[in-house]
Amino acid sequence: MKRIFKHIYLEFRFFAALMVFAFLFLMAYQFPGLLAVSIMLFGVFLGLVLIDSILLFKQNGIDAERLLPEKLSNGDENPIEIRLKNTYNYKVTLKLIDEMPFQYQKRDFEIDTQLDKLTDKKITYTLRPLERGEYHFGNLNVFATSPIGFITRRFQFGNDAMVPNYPSFLQLKKYMLLAFSNKIFEFGLKKIRRIGHTMEFEQIKDYVQGDDIRNINWKATAKRGQLMVNQFQDERSQPIYSVIDKGRAMKMPFNGLSLLDYAVNATLVISNVALKKQDKAGMFAFSRKIANKVVAERRPSQMNQIMETLYNLDTDFSESDFSRLYIDVKRSLNQRSLLLLYTNFETLDALHRQLPYLQAIAKHHVLVVIFFENTELDKLTQKESRNTFEIFEKTIAEKFVFEKKLIINELQKHGIQSILTPPEDLTLNTINKYLEIKARGLI
Repeated sequence: MKRIFKHIYLEFRFFAALMVFAFLFLMAYQFPGLLAVSIMLFGVFLGLVLIDSILLFKQNGIDAERLLPEKLSNGDENPIEIRLKNTYNYKVTLKLIDEMPFQYQKRDFEIDTQLDKLTDKKITYTLRPLERGEYHFGNLNVFATSPIGFITRRFQFGNDAMVPNYPSFLQLKKYMLLAFSNKIFEFGLKKIRRIGHTMEFEQIKDYVQGDDIRNINWKATAKRGQLMVNQFQDERSQPIYSVIDKGRAMKMPFNGLSLLDYAVNATLVISNVALKKQDKAGMFAFSRKIANKVVAERRPSQMNQIMETLYNLDTDFSESDFSRLYIDVKRSLNQRSLLLLYTNFETLDALHRQLPYLQAIAKHHVLVVIFFENTELDKLTQKESRNTFEIFEKTIAEKFVFEKKLIINELQKHGIQSILTPPEDLTLNTINKYLEIKARGLI
């Protein structure tokens, strides 16, 4: 009995009926004939409450299950499915309260629905996680009300579960079509001579006039009794490294996600695109030193390794040391590589402090510095000013926006490529830059 009462909830109409009967009994003092009617109606009311209780508790009438994906995709809308089944012989009104992970800080989430007798139903809602890590779901609570509607029975399903939230793998399919379309030839760029290119062996073939005699394969010539030469081709698999600044500058949030998470999501997508384009994909992060490194390879397990590394990446709230970045890159990267550096410079002075190290890196590698537009400042520059304070605010915003453009010019002046992008367009702009560099043959 105690267990039953634990799951009973009285509806508003129950209390409304009690108020009506209380009023009738008070009126019966002035109108004695009303007392018998009130008692009769109250008896009917108690009978309906009893019938309502029997209808709800005579059987375990509702079954429910929450179906979660194996992992969530950070920054994306992830579908969560709830399956409901009504074994009652009548239509019920349901209220679903799902105990969501604490990261959402949402305590008023509920879904109202109805379910016909002996039927089942699927309900889907979406969650947009904004932090990588573990998301713990609590119980699924279903409150069922019969057509009488005086009381509600709670069904609780212990679907406690943990789902890890990974970098945005849903973007992989979204941007894959771009990488394999023919739009890379729409840049209007000519093939140019590669700098520091390497050659890889392709096959041994018969010598024909015009072949380089330095490539004669003497062992194969001796076996065949005729001149054979080694044929080489430009190496197709080039190392593509995503370099993520995980210093405190990348903790700045935009639309709920930090700049670091935008860079993490872009790294996952560009790594997959590079592998599909027959390049070697790798990554590493840095602040005070290089960490979270995945050497650029084309192994089948490369994407899984990159994803797991990105999953555990976080800011350390320190100032990034670009001098240490230069030293570690010089020591560990012997082959000319494409380095996609995700960082953020807010002022020209901040760039000038790091520019010598960026120039040194760009001497041996193709370096692309990727930093972010402050979209909030862009909104201020477009806002109409109506008083002195707003004029001052707009002027300061225009100064910072202009300084971002000066940073681009300064990088170009020193032969360093760059991307200035809104955070939400980071992945798309990074892919376009990679395809452009491939089309121009810079790597």
